[in-house]
Amino acid sequence: MNDNSAAATSFIAAMIMVYAIVIVALIVFTIWIYWRIFAKAGFNGALSLLNLVPGVGQLICMVILAFGRWPIEDELAALRRAPSTGPVPPPGTSVMPAP
Repeated sequence: MNDNSAAATSFIAAMIMVYAIVIVALIVFTIWIYWRIFAKAGFNGALSLLNLVPGVGQLICMVILAFGRWPIEDELAALRRAPSTGPVPPPGTSVMPAP
């Protein structure tokens, strides 16, 4: 094996490694983005892992988001139907009566 073929082989191996790292980073970024979208819509963020299914995973995620009933919409409708007793505190906060 001469020096040129060894250099070419090592260059190709390095390019494959860089390509693999970029692909893994894009997959992780896509899952993170969908996790945030599902969480803000009121779904479990783990639904973003459907994107790991090749070919149909992203289509399933889009169909769920586009045509599904979002849990956050149900919560908003319930808040609109409730009698108004003042401003609604943000979720996760406790309401303490004034002394």
